[in-house]
Amino acid sequence: MATLPIYLYGNEVLKKKAENVTEITNADIKLIQNMFDTMRGYGIGLAANQVGVAKQILVIDISDNEEWKDTKPLVVINPEIIDEEGEWEFEEGCLSIPDIREKVWRPEKITLRYNDVNMKERKLEADGLLARVLQHEIDHLNGILFIDHISAAKRTLLKSKLTKVSKGEIETEYEVVAAPSKKKPKKK
Repeated sequence: MATLPIYLYGNEVLKKKAENVTEITNADIKLIQNMFDTMRGYGIGLAANQVGVAKQILVIDISDNEEWKDTKPLVVINPEIIDEEGEWEFEEGCLSIPDIREKVWRPEKITLRYNDVNMKERKLEADGLLARVLQHEIDHLNGILFIDHISAAKRTLLKSKLTKVSKGEIETEYEVVAAPSKKKPKKK
């Protein structure tokens, strides 16, 4: 399989709501396999728009974490959180925003309705790390980044780091796509 480049903060595809999936094509299956290959070794969750595809597809594999080693990798299509409970704060990071980590409050437990790779509707109750990663990736599919959950003051403090990320002026072990320059061409 192949790894895909990760779209960095500032790319428009990360701020748009992804399209619902109505059927799974061979291209979607290949995308899902490539998303797992891309994520492994660098992260525990990945949304399709992080690899430039605006579809409601995400993959998760938290089995490298000792506490969750028996958790099978998960493909989630068209996710919808239908219930949530509790609240807890935890430090989050993101492949699309490398080298930045911040504490984010999220519900501790969620109930999720989604489609599996056969487009069969499923329901999943999740808590702890699994619930956290699901919420983070679902946010991606809705055009929301984890830094959108932190205070405006903290975002202001991160502005120079975020600018460097958007320009691709960072080092990562994975291939990235910097955001297009927003500079207007000079008039002659």
